[in-house]
Amino acid sequence: MRTRRGACYCSPCQDGPRRKRRRVGVAEGPAPAGSGAGACGDMFDELPDDLVVSILADVAASARSPADLAGAMLTCKRFRELGGNKVVLARASPRCVAVRAGAWSDAAHRFLQRCADAGNLDACYLLGMIRFYCLGSRGSGAALMAAAAVGGHREALYSLAVIQFNGSGGTKDDRDLRAGAALCARAASLGHVDALRELGHCLQDGYGVRRSVLDGRRLLIQANARELAAAVAASASLLRAAAGGGGKPASRRHSCLLSDFGCHAAAKAGGEAHAANRFLVDWFASRPLAAAAATAAASATAAVSAAEDDGGAGGGGDESCGLRLCSHALCGRPETRRHEFRRCSVCGVVNYCSRACQALHWKTAHKAECTPMDRWLDNAVAPNAAAAMAAPAP
Repeated sequence: MRTRRGACYCSPCQDGPRRKRRRVGVAEGPAPAGSGAGACGDMFDELPDDLVVSILADVAASARSPADLAGAMLTCKRFRELGGNKVVLARASPRCVAVRAGAWSDAAHRFLQRCADAGNLDACYLLGMIRFYCLGSRGSGAALMAAAAVGGHREALYSLAVIQFNGSGGTKDDRDLRAGAALCARAASLGHVDALRELGHCLQDGYGVRRSVLDGRRLLIQANARELAAAVAASASLLRAAAGGGGKPASRRHSCLLSDFGCHAAAKAGGEAHAANRFLVDWFASRPLAAAAATAAASATAAVSAAEDDGGAGGGGDESCGLRLCSHALCGRPETRRHEFRRCSVCGVVNYCSRACQALHWKTAHKAECTPMDRWLDNAVAPNAAAAMAAPAP
């Protein structure tokens, strides 16, 4: 078999019986180029490029973090050069491109951009969410999410549906309810549970689609059944892991997500948010939303090239005042204009980017906080106080 340099792999049988290795002294100099020791030392360098690229692609596809691929690329100069091949970057796993907000830098931005240029759908979606919501580059961010959606990325389809429902990045008149419902239907057909729940509520309320209460309820039941199946599978995997390790089963509490019908059942773990949502949560946890919106244009200009930046920086100055995050803790989406998200009609304290986030947050937290007891007490005390003040003194 020949390599790309034309040399043949050395075969131990060509030199006859195995001989005892002789130590080469300093005065004797290095071994000749044609000797067995030198040829065996060069075997690694003589591997074909396509074989090395295939190995690195498998490493990227099975990587559990960006550090796995980075460690392989730091092995030698050749690995570093071939690690940037489009075949390797296109096969990078979702965890391999899951850059955290705490580690965000120009190098991380360039890495995601190279993966997106190679056709990696997860990188397109993550970088699109970062640019749209964090860096304020609405046009390039939406374009990257659209590229991922065209490739069948269900998270990108659902995120674009949320943008269409809210008119994010524009005015209230820019909302397109029918487009949002169509994107939800496409994401739901690919197995996205939140999109399935969102579409069910849209059918029940006639929001962007023709109203059908029965069809909407059927979709909500399907979403809850899928969550319950995922919860059972997760619990079974935890029990198998605990049994294999010889220890006690992990005491991991799951949030109740079957909130559409008041069912109490364990669902998937609360920490299973997508990498893009985790990035948004961490990003705005360390940066106030108003300050982030005010500096979005400058950050986008520094991070995105002038050809890609459309200048639509999500507002600044007075427009950034009063912006709020989605109250669902695992969402992380911020408002791009004031009063963009829907607020709770009972308490008016929390707001949500979608009906799916409202349904998830209701059962996990807001149901115990929504009852406006203070308002009721104030309303009950006010008439008595007014009557006491109006009564004549004895």
